[in-house]
Amino acid sequence: MAVPMMSDDDILAEFRAADALLEGHFILSSGLRSARYLQCARALMDPARAERLARELAARLPKIVSDQVEAVVSPAMGGVIIGHEMGRALGKPAMFVERPQGVFELRRGFSLRPGTKVLMVEDVVTTGLSSREAIEAVRKAGGDVIGEAALVDRSGGTADLGVPFTPLIRIDVPTYQPDSVPPELAAIPAVKPGSRAA
Repeated sequence: MAVPMMSDDDILAEFRAADALLEGHFILSSGLRSARYLQCARALMDPARAERLARELAARLPKIVSDQVEAVVSPAMGGVIIGHEMGRALGKPAMFVERPQGVFELRRGFSLRPGTKVLMVEDVVTTGLSSREAIEAVRKAGGDVIGEAALVDRSGGTADLGVPFTPLIRIDVPTYQPDSVPPELAAIPAVKPGSRAA
């Protein structure tokens, strides 16, 4: 595996260059509110940038994880592109879980043989809820999730995924319950920039 080469400033510069670092009043997929939002899809729409970020993230994986990975799985929608790029960086097949009925499952002919060592890949982790749900879906499908990687950890280091977690960057932006939003944030109309309905 390659040696990590990008600093946090380099990584943030990639997001800024893509106009992916947004400021305003945002409703996160967790329901929490925030004054800043990283729209990872914008950063990933440039294939060369997506490849650079995935290679950097792959280089940061603990060796015990990267040496064992047999497949990459990501949750749709946000994790699909970075999951595919991580599969390319690691030379492993990439697939995704989706929620046709509100619960993650493998579909589209994707399958895992029992015991397949899986790396879960997300775009952003805030509370870790969708990651845990996706990990459970992989386990139900017979896979063994041995780690998770994400472009951004915005949990403040509090997300417990039950497996080793490697983010490309940690961004500690305060989040608020909808009824506890500071007045200056409440004065800005709230928007939901993510892919999941409220």
